[in-house]
Amino acid sequence: MDPSPEQEPLLMRNAVRTLVLAVAALGLWSQPALANTQTQTRYPIVLAHGMAGFDSLFGVYDYFYGIGSDLRSGGATVYVTSVPQFNTTEQRGEALLAQVKDIVARSGKGKVNLIGHSHGGLDVRYVAAVRPDLVASVTTVGSPHKGADLADYLRANLRGGSFTESVLAYFANNLGTVLGLLSGKTNPQDAIGALAALSKSGTAAFNQKYPAGIPSSSCGQGAATGTQGQRYYSWSGTDPFTNMLDVSDYPMKLSSFFYSEANDGLVGKCSSHFGTVLRDNYDMNHLDEVNQVLGLTAFFTNPKTVFRNHANRLKGLGL
Repeated sequence: MDPSPEQEPLLMRNAVRTLVLAVAALGLWSQPALANTQTQTRYPIVLAHGMAGFDSLFGVYDYFYGIGSDLRSGGATVYVTSVPQFNTTEQRGEALLAQVKDIVARSGKGKVNLIGHSHGGLDVRYVAAVRPDLVASVTTVGSPHKGADLADYLRANLRGGSFTESVLAYFANNLGTVLGLLSGKTNPQDAIGALAALSKSGTAAFNQKYPAGIPSSSCGQGAATGTQGQRYYSWSGTDPFTNMLDVSDYPMKLSSFFYSEANDGLVGKCSSHFGTVLRDNYDMNHLDEVNQVLGLTAFFTNPKTVFRNHANRLKGLGL
């Protein structure tokens, strides 16, 4: 039955409305998805590994497991560095500084955001101290700024020049060499120097030379910024055993008994404090802090989320 003359204008309006909505819906559907820019910092993010660390083994297994790629998916420019696995902080720091200079030159950004795990946290502090003009922020993750009790225990029980010390140094230095080769690098190794650097006396001497960001009290917070406006941050965990499927959790739990305070298995809670302490009691052990091993961490704690949120924090500050 044909519409009456009175119905025709109404039907026409409905038809036009339907066509407009259809075209609008099609336009929205065909629009490309908005890029994820959550972690798109102004300056590149540089990740620095700890003792016995590496950037990537065979180019497929990362020290910062899945973290670099996750940050890149949010828009960040990320570089992962490699320094001697076992050596003094100054030697490791100089190796890191050379790479930072290269990154700054290649990126053309002028500065970098440094994030160091474990001994790498001391390395990034060294770079920021000797070349503050290249650094926008310094973040340390599970780093022993006031020494590691296990390092002191080993030093106390390994007599200088003894056969036991020589054997330990031999195996550690060779381990470092192998790790370096597997990641495509050749680095000088000094296991005894590394052990001394992470002792309480070693870190105390380092802090006296490079005090920026170190708390004046035993378990306080340090300065939030450096003399050239660099931002200082830190975080760490205090749960040595987080996943029974992770074989590394068992030695983490064993080593935690050498500490008199809450710790991540290798670094004490208060020793990890540097700059603005974002959190010092994550449900993580020392390896969980970089999403190791194979991402087997506590069920409700995702280290990648912690790194992603921090990159977003730096982005919000224009860094």
